[in-house]
Amino acid sequence: MPSDIPAWARDAVFYQVFPDRLARSDRVPAPGELEPWEAPPTRHGVKGGDLYGVVAHLDRLRSLGITALYLNPVFTSASNHRYHTDDYFCVDPLLGGDEALRELLDAAHARGMRVILDGVFNHCGRGFWPFHHVLENGAHSPYREWFHLDPGVLAGWRSITAFPTADEQAAIDALRANGAPSGAASRAVLGYEAWWDLAALPRLDLDEPHLRALVLDVAEHWLRFGIDGWRLDVAEEIGIDFWREFRARVRAVKPDAYLVAEIWSVKPEWLAGDTFDALMDYPLTEAVLGFVAQHRLATDIDLPWEYQGRLGPLDGAALWSRIDGLAHAYGPGVLAAQLNLLGSHDTPRLRTLCGGDLDAVRMAMLLQMTLPGAPCVYYGDEIGMEGLMDPDCRRAFPADPAAWDREPADWLADLVALRHSSRALRDGEVALLRADGLALAYLRQHEDDAYACVLNAADDPLTWELDVPVGFTSADLALLRSERQAGHARLVGDRRLRVELPARHGGIVRLESASRSSDRAEPILAA
Repeated sequence: MPSDIPAWARDAVFYQVFPDRLARSDRVPAPGELEPWEAPPTRHGVKGGDLYGVVAHLDRLRSLGITALYLNPVFTSASNHRYHTDDYFCVDPLLGGDEALRELLDAAHARGMRVILDGVFNHCGRGFWPFHHVLENGAHSPYREWFHLDPGVLAGWRSITAFPTADEQAAIDALRANGAPSGAASRAVLGYEAWWDLAALPRLDLDEPHLRALVLDVAEHWLRFGIDGWRLDVAEEIGIDFWREFRARVRAVKPDAYLVAEIWSVKPEWLAGDTFDALMDYPLTEAVLGFVAQHRLATDIDLPWEYQGRLGPLDGAALWSRIDGLAHAYGPGVLAAQLNLLGSHDTPRLRTLCGGDLDAVRMAMLLQMTLPGAPCVYYGDEIGMEGLMDPDCRRAFPADPAAWDREPADWLADLVALRHSSRALRDGEVALLRADGLALAYLRQHEDDAYACVLNAADDPLTWELDVPVGFTSADLALLRSERQAGHARLVGDRRLRVELPARHGGIVRLESASRSSDRAEPILAA
């Protein structure tokens, strides 16, 4: 097990921010007309959210219990999502520039919050100055080896076409339809390899030593500037040797920097201690959605290709099998640092995937906050935002609080507070108590700090008796802020816990040991 995973990351609750969409301040003058804030987002429209706007939300986020921010790319780019990087050393002026990031970091750190940035090093934008140099000079450019160019370009007898005509795009599409490997179609038609053959995304060749040195300098530069780690885009498409060097350089600058990679499947080989601390745990996301949503699960909408054939209803035993499989694949130390998400800028919104059903949303949040791993809330999920695949899942956060659904936020805040109060829920052992039909119960325990987490995804009430560990003398299940009946829990015999839950509810039962009964706190649970 890796010994240097940052302790703060295991205890963190992250909030993912899409910088163009959280909030627009009055401190960054618009250079021209912006897309109306409340209008449906378009693929290329710029709303004008900025980093000063993120600062304005920090107190609200702190009240939710958020302790870390994950920012989608902030560097200069010609796209609203900024995965088309033009300058890795400059925060986009539309976000407020370096000064705005400085203020955000200082304000977040003053509140005890960490900040990680999105690092997009597999590809760049057409405006990246070395690519522009190749565009102008072809085979004569000293940057020609930084990219995957067609041999004809390198030989000097053909030029690059960075903006394909309709006929050229049709040729790319035809090659892809006929099975051309990713990047091969753009190389043949445009003269350079583009990520997923998208002309706007030239692929970088990180085996080239000068480019490699530049990217490693980028990683160090922003860590020295004050960030607390990196989320690394399409990490699996870059060679492991680069990531080993990247980790070593990062750790030398900031020993507790958190490195989390975008890899969508179960890949423990990437978490052996020499590359990343964690992966974005999309396999857990799929399992949670399948259990909480059941027949309400929105599988008839456009989904990420990674979800195709993998997203569907699961009963309690199947959910536990997935959870147990992840635990065995990664081990407890790594599992505790995985980034546990319920949605992101690359997926439909949580509420949309759950068919609009708030019961499913609440159960998903309960699972997220009580299973091993660092939870990550996608901006707006806490107020019930909906949205289909991109760009719809990247809607602007409503500026008027009257448009917010307060129920998910209150529910989430109480779950997060409970998580922060309990070491058992952050990094305690996890064990199955019972899985039967559309219900599941599991235990989180660290010494005499223990909770039984019970979920009923069925459309009928649940009454269960569960075995609990020796030494616990009482049990409490209480309401959070919701006024709805959440059920009951009590010990009915030696090591027997009786739990009653309404249909489509979850509950967390606090188990109290004799050793701490004299210091009994109010019950903290919910459902």
